[in-house]
Amino acid sequence: MLFNPKQKEHLDALQEQLRRAHGLTPDLIFNVIADACTRLPVLKRAGKAARINQLIEAGAWNDAALALVELELPAWKLRRLVYEDGEWHCSLSRQPNLPVALDDTADASHEVLPLAILSAFVEARRRASAMRETSLQTVPHVRPTSGYAICCDNFA
Repeated sequence: MLFNPKQKEHLDALQEQLRRAHGLTPDLIFNVIADACTRLPVLKRAGKAARINQLIEAGAWNDAALALVELELPAWKLRRLVYEDGEWHCSLSRQPNLPVALDDTADASHEVLPLAILSAFVEARRRASAMRETSLQTVPHVRPTSGYAICCDNFA
C-alpha cells in the first residue's frame, strides 16, 4: 500500500476522537475500522473477520479491540496493559522480547480500557505509515545499466 498524505490527517482526527470519547460505541469502532484499517476489508471478503463483527454486536469491546489489533497489525503485540491512577496504559510493540528501554512502543492511555487499546492501535498504525514513508524516501534508486560490472580492486 502506498502512503496516503491524507491518512495522517485521518489518523490525527481519529486519535482526537478517541481521546475525547467517554465510552466505546459501535459507531466509534466502525470509524476506527474505516479510517485506520487497511487489511480488514480484504479479510472480511475472505470470511476471516466475522469474529470482529460478532464481538461488536455482543458489546465485547475489549475483545473486539484486541482482535482488531491482532488482525490488522499482526507484527505488533500487546506488551503492557496497566491500570494506574485512574487510567489504563496500553503499549503495543513489534519486538516484545526486547528490554523496555530498547523497545520502540506505541503507547496510549485512557480512562476506558478498549479506548486505550484502540488509541495505541491508531498510534501503531501512524508509526507504521511513517516508517513506510521514510523507507520509501531513504532507499536509493539505481538505474539498471547495460554492460558488465568489473571489480577494479587490487587484492595482491
